[in-house]
Amino acid sequence: MTDGAIPPALRRAQESRSWRRRSRQVRLLRRFLPALVGLILLVLSGYLGLAMLTGPQARPVEAGSPIQLVNPRFIGQDSKGRAFTLTARTATRDPADDDRVTLDQPVLLLRRDPGEPIRVSARTGDYNQSDHLLKLMGDVRLNSGDISFATGASSFDTALGELIGDGVIQGVGSLGEINAKSYGVYDRGDRLVFGGGVSTRLETRSGP
Repeated sequence: MTDGAIPPALRRAQESRSWRRRSRQVRLLRRFLPALVGLILLVLSGYLGLAMLTGPQARPVEAGSPIQLVNPRFIGQDSKGRAFTLTARTATRDPADDDRVTLDQPVLLLRRDPGEPIRVSARTGDYNQSDHLLKLMGDVRLNSGDISFATGASSFDTALGELIGDGVIQGVGSLGEINAKSYGVYDRGDRLVFGGGVSTRLETRSGP
């Protein structure tokens, strides 16, 4: 039977049933959509609340709080183009002085060509950008191939590439044990100068 052969009464009944079906669907959507939106908002609110309680990134940053870097790595050059590398556990900029950075467990590497780099480690460090001076303090250790020294503090001039110390230093060099009250490392370790009550114990090797 074609559409033109459907009796008018039957056609009206079909249209009425179709209209009632669409009407029920619209009523269901009107009830369901607001509930769905409310559920989504509730879940988002709970997630954001949990993130604020447990996520450190959600903590507010107070004005004037220091900027801290974790495991930083700085690469620089002195005035002669000789490279050095400075790493640390943390680096914290002084909120009162933008030129000053304090370091936790810093390690300074001075490149040598040829030869192994000089490694200088300490418990703490203090770098001042205005005078290009890096101060290393507390259990300072110098190691490079055949040299190994310990001292209380050292200063590294990042512009000149020179490492100096005014405290007692003791350790072992290529010639034997050395004790002194001051020292300087120049030309990337090619020249070590000790001063102030220097005492040495030379190690001699007997021939075959």
